[in-house]
Amino acid sequence: MGSGDGTPARGTPPAERLLNLVIALVNTSAAMTKQQVRSGVNGYGDAPSTEAFERMFERDKDTLRALGIPIVTVDAGGHSDEVGYRIDNDAYALGPVDLTPAELGVVALAAQLWSDKTLRTDMSRAMTKLRAAGAGEAATDAVAGLAPRVRAAGDAYVPLLEAVSERRDVSFRYRAASTGQVLTRHVEPWRIAARGSGWYLVGFDRARGAARVFRLSRIAGRVRVGARSGAFDVPAEVDVDAMLGERVGVTRRAVLAVVPERAQALRARVLRRPDGAADEGAQGEGAGGARRAARGRDVVEVEFRSLSAFADEVAAYGAAVVVLEPADLRADVVRRLSAAAALDASVDGEGNRG
Repeated sequence: MGSGDGTPARGTPPAERLLNLVIALVNTSAAMTKQQVRSGVNGYGDAPSTEAFERMFERDKDTLRALGIPIVTVDAGGHSDEVGYRIDNDAYALGPVDLTPAELGVVALAAQLWSDKTLRTDMSRAMTKLRAAGAGEAATDAVAGLAPRVRAAGDAYVPLLEAVSERRDVSFRYRAASTGQVLTRHVEPWRIAARGSGWYLVGFDRARGAARVFRLSRIAGRVRVGARSGAFDVPAEVDVDAMLGERVGVTRRAVLAVVPERAQALRARVLRRPDGAADEGAQGEGAGGARRAARGRDVVEVEFRSLSAFADEVAAYGAAVVVLEPADLRADVVRRLSAAAALDASVDGEGNRG
């Protein structure tokens, strides 16, 4: 049954019907008559009568034209049955996309925030097409330097977030970083926060009788949430930054050899003295010897805290950045690049599947 004004009580949503109409009128070879629209475009078959279809179709045309979509009328022979409709593709087509490397980098960074699985494939295809326009390697640099590097929170995140919100106690099996031993922890969860390259739970460990920090990636198995809400009180002031400060590592320095005019996000963090000159650390004996081994590159010194997160960042620049010091950072970056190269080789060996 319809509502009497051409809108069906149930059926295709109006937005979906409008999109279907646009797709049909864009792809028609000449023009579509009303009868062809009613029988061939999904959504218009929902109309309970010819009059209801007429009202629906006229209203949809007006809506699309108001949105700036150029629907034109084609009169083939003067008879009402011969009147057709199509979209003027010349007026509707998007002009050439000419993005600078920096602009493409910003678009790519924004695209990374669309983590929903239903959108991820479409965003990947769109970015591939934009990069094909010729923005080059500099665009990849922009994303490598700015992209968020927090890893996925894992299955523990949702139940812990709910427990924090409702003040329910939780229990879970946790693998200690120092010993690797897995023990059950009973915790009053206070906060969840991201630092460095991971997610952390800050709360009160009942067995130890003190506040503790737990990395979500070390939680083994399912988080069990208590049945009673409001089971504990959260302290008025929880200094998350202070509690997490020790978990993201001490500040270290890396000596890097960078291709000129590349890796601008890294260059922005190069250590400098108050007078603006490069830090003396980059001029020391170790870095000086490295400079001789990195001809044609700029040798710079950058501070970092999380080894894994910084290795991810440096590896994203590919051959544009080479780690000279420290050795453990260099090894981590080489391992990531070797894994990526092996993956590319295996894909090429199976018929260039991507």
